[in-house]
Amino acid sequence: MRRVVITGVGALSAIGLNAKENWENCTNGVNGVAPITLFDASNLSTQIAAEAKGYDPTLTMKRGDSRRRSRYEQFASTVTKEALADSGFEITASNAHRVGMSISSAIGGLEKLEDGILTVDDESRGPRRVSPFLIPMMMPNGGSGMVGIEVGARGPAQSVTSACASGIDGIGLGWSWIRSGICDMVVAGGSDATISPIGIASFARMGAMSTNPIGLQPFDANRSGLLMGEACGILILEEYEAAKARGAKIYAELGGYSSTSDAYHITAPHESAEGATLAIKNAISMAGLNPEDVDYISAHGTSTPLNDKMETLAVKNALGDHAYNVAISSTKSMTGHCMGATGALETVYSVMAMRDNVAPPTINYETPDPDCDLNVVPNEAQERKINAVVNSAFGFGGHNAVIALNSI
Repeated sequence: MRRVVITGVGALSAIGLNAKENWENCTNGVNGVAPITLFDASNLSTQIAAEAKGYDPTLTMKRGDSRRRSRYEQFASTVTKEALADSGFEITASNAHRVGMSISSAIGGLEKLEDGILTVDDESRGPRRVSPFLIPMMMPNGGSGMVGIEVGARGPAQSVTSACASGIDGIGLGWSWIRSGICDMVVAGGSDATISPIGIASFARMGAMSTNPIGLQPFDANRSGLLMGEACGILILEEYEAAKARGAKIYAELGGYSSTSDAYHITAPHESAEGATLAIKNAISMAGLNPEDVDYISAHGTSTPLNDKMETLAVKNALGDHAYNVAISSTKSMTGHCMGATGALETVYSVMAMRDNVAPPTINYETPDPDCDLNVVPNEAQERKINAVVNSAFGFGGHNAVIALNSI
């Protein structure tokens, strides 16, 4: 079976406009949550989020192109260019048909859809003022489609939509294309920009949104819910022998991927953590690792009462006693919950953690919870040898997606 390695990374979030900034601020525990500036949030119950402040799409694309793209598509274009440059891989006429695009999004161009609906209902504007570019701006596959056109990739181009598991599932799809011989290189990851009035209001109405001004508090006894973030994480996946032959810089091997479903509830995780446990076990096994080989877990860690308790149980079920030897942190404490982009962004952080042998912190941690009693890397990064990482994402609908990374 063909092996898959990571040769390039790119990232954009509330704590950095490129991968380098992201990782520096992540390890330093920088909190990206702040008052919302993208729109007037004064009538919403939650008025804070993790915005990618200072992002200017015209720095990486033509102004006309930026106007015809939603924010998540702009992110995908910018970050893909960063990841490709980092990898040194050149897409040419001779290899383009072997290059795939797997950029996922949980929701697509939500802010453009919301604006279109408001335009139709506005008597001074009406249906004739709806943008002719609305459909390509709102569709969740716009990231893969538009960026694929931009970089000239002619292999398969798809976008997985599995709620908050979308980013990892997108990476897993790219991994499967290379493993099966369909592609030699895949641009894989996730992008979402859902900080909008309807995005905030809908999560608040579910009771999932925090109003705590300190931000998210994953694994803390007083955690009260998530806060919205926006981000993009992109990885360049390549077949190992081809990457080695061209002298590529190899960050890590993407050894295993697993996806399971709870078949239990549309929003709540299964209280026994059966599906999450199985996904973790499968990914570890597929990577040829034993539970005791795992050094760091990049947790889904949403700061909701149900997820963090379930996720802790899943880790204990999958790793046994070794769970207490592993560092497990939630970088959402800094970036907010970035929906379909979150697992991809956290994969970039996982790669950096392996490179630098540093487990990033879970910030805002104040009060231990007996149901979340593992080493959650409270408030400060921990230096430790990291040769194998598990990165998990769990989404509404009962989606569980996990990847396992190991050193080459």
